[in-house]
Amino acid sequence: MTAMWGLTVRGICVFNDKILLLKIRPDSVHDADKWEIPGGKVKKCEFFDEALKREYLEETGLEIDIDSLYTVVRKNYTACKTSQDIKSIQLIMKVTCHSDEVKISEEHCEYGWFSLDEVKDLIEHGLLTPPAAEAFIKKINSIF
Repeated sequence: MTAMWGLTVRGICVFNDKILLLKIRPDSVHDADKWEIPGGKVKKCEFFDEALKREYLEETGLEIDIDSLYTVVRKNYTACKTSQDIKSIQLIMKVTCHSDEVKISEEHCEYGWFSLDEVKDLIEHGLLTPPAAEAFIKKINSIF
C-alpha cells in the first residue's frame, strides 16, 4: 500500500514569557506521556488556519490569533484505525492568545506554561514529542 500524506498544524503560544504545552495521556498509542505543541490534523477541504483555530479551541479552550510561520517539520507514523503509513507535514505557527486559562480536552492529561529553559530541559530529557523537539531545536532562539 502506498503511503499517504497528511497535514498537521500546531501553534506555539507565548503568554507572559511562557510557552504552552500539553501532555499526552499515558494510554495514548502515540507519544504517551510526552509534551506536545497544541494542534492537530487538517480535515479534507479545510484551510489550515481554520484547522489550527479549531484544534486550539478544542484542546485548550483558548481562542487564538495566528501571527506567523515558525517552522515546518515532518513526522511519519502509522494510523491507528487503518494501519496505513502516513507521512505528515507539520506546520508550526506562532500564535497569540489573550488568556492563560486553559481547559484541556480528553486527549491530554495536563498542561503547562514553560519558560525557554524549561523547554530546553524537556528536550534534553526526551519528554517532548519528536516534532515538538525538532521544531524547538531548529529555531529555539526565535520564539520570543
